[in-house]
Amino acid sequence: MRESAAERHDRLLGLVRDRGSARVSELAAQLGVSPVTVRRDVEDLAGRGLLDRVHGSVSWPQDTAHAAGAGTGGAGNGLVLGMLAPSATYYFAEVIRGAHEAAARAGARLILRISDYRPQEDHARTQGLLAAGAEGLLVAPGWQHPGDPSAFGDWISSLPVPTVLLERRPTAGSPLDGLDRVCSDHAHGVLLAVRHLVGLGHGAPLLMARADSPTALAVRSGYAEALTALGLRAPQDVIDSVPAELAPESFEEAVRALHEAVRSGVATAALIHNDVDAIQVVQRLAELGVRVPDDLALIAYDDEVAALADTPLTAVAPPKREVGRHATELLVERLGQGGGDAPRRHLTLLPQLRVRDSCGAPLP
Repeated sequence: MRESAAERHDRLLGLVRDRGSARVSELAAQLGVSPVTVRRDVEDLAGRGLLDRVHGSVSWPQDTAHAAGAGTGGAGNGLVLGMLAPSATYYFAEVIRGAHEAAARAGARLILRISDYRPQEDHARTQGLLAAGAEGLLVAPGWQHPGDPSAFGDWISSLPVPTVLLERRPTAGSPLDGLDRVCSDHAHGVLLAVRHLVGLGHGAPLLMARADSPTALAVRSGYAEALTALGLRAPQDVIDSVPAELAPESFEEAVRALHEAVRSGVATAALIHNDVDAIQVVQRLAELGVRVPDDLALIAYDDEVAALADTPLTAVAPPKREVGRHATELLVERLGQGGGDAPRRHLTLLPQLRVRDSCGAPLP
């Protein structure tokens, strides 16, 4: 199977972490790819603060290395923290950045493993973090489907070091439910979006959403909760969305369903998860004669690239960076307590609605 970019990033980070620094040509030989590919990977990782670049070579971030040996005497001094994330790009890039910054401030070193949304590999990659010296763990399993927590999550509750779950809500009453966790309240984010559209004079908006991640599933359940809270009824069933690049025919079918809903007057507003899908939907709707915001008021969910659309998209912005920061601070605090009997915490952070052009003016 061809190695993904996320897996290659994981190997690259491991090589640099183990060596302290390395030249691009050396990394290319070790990874079995071209120097151009490595330079592109290094630029991406350095832009997220995960690596430092100096004259053709790359090194482990100096702020973390310096802080870890600064002798501050704080609870986090010299700690090694491990982080398992499903991806180092898109949504989780900001979560990782927040964790990295908080670790550096605490005088701790953060090491990273990427699962590329393969939950069956989470356990082995976490064992790799422990073998590398991690004294505490930040874990965002690569779950995608409703059954994944029970199928691929039991091992997390038996980890031998303090563990904080990131952006994951396990089944209530399960062993994982007793762990510390920090999450975005996606139901609140959806409520903000629906309330804003209704406040502009629209009826209940349509939801077009994926179903391939915990965030997508939370957006779907939050949509039903928001409609109930506001006394609204869905104009029609949720439109199932898929990545256009993976299933172009299914994506076209979803766009056609939204187009028909607008043209028939079923809906004048929509919420779309996620940003990338929303931008592609707007482009395709324009080709079909439906304009945003003139014919359809639209809000995207994630706010990763929504502001860069031709018509900047109003978007729900989960507090991704703050999730990483608060989770790391909680883990450092837990380690400072020596794993004592202090109550476990479930910290929920509220998304924000960033209003741009895609909603238009209030309806008369």
